Amino acid sequence: MSKPYIVGITGGSASGKTLFLKKLLSAFSEKEITLISQDNYYKPRNLQPIDDKGIYNFDTPNSIDFEQYAQDITHLKEGKSVFRQEYTFNNPNKVPEMLEFKPAPIIVVEGIFVFYYPELEELLDLKVFIDAKDYIRLKRRIIRDNEERGYGLDDVLYRYENHVMPTYEKYIEPFKHYADIIVPNNTHFENALNMVTVFLKNKIKTHDQ
Repeated sequence: MSKPYIVGITGGSASGKTLFLKKLLSAFSEKEITLISQDNYYKPRNLQPIDDKGIYNFDTPNSIDFEQYAQDITHLKEGKSVFRQEYTFNNPNKVPEMLEFKPAPIIVVEGIFVFYYPELEELLDLKVFIDAKDYIRLKRRIIRDNEERGYGLDDVLYRYENHVMPTYEKYIEPFKHYADIIVPNNTHFENALNMVTVFLKNKIKTHDQ
């Protein structure tokens, strides 16, 4: 059996990774592609780092169970299914689901730290960096964190200034130059999306031969 092709997709928080991924996955069947996101590998809340003001900081590498994440990706690479409980970021309005990740010719690994952790980065065959200007990412973050995680404006702004931006500058942006493809996403990403889609379609053809 041919080995799957593993694509790592990263970028700053609220750079547009989720929308890019949604459109990318829509071009493939479930048997052709599997997405396994870093968002479901946050450590339990009681193990999350806390800043000087006693606020949980989910935007550091220490927040993620990288060992389990890398192990599950390896299992997928070996043709094994993986089960993981959805992480809901303490949103009381969302009931976590038990997620199943199935082996496929294309495995997409997504998250803000997927280039940072060496054991995970070494599993990647293609590295894609979604890029956007700071003010655009902040606007998207305000909307997302309110709708999906129940955070108020003051809370979002505090986290962005004290958690998100320092993390981006230290753990994410420096790895941008290691990407195979950089996707500017200030207005749209259709051209880059089409290019990646065609490339992966060809990989599937090679995999099936």
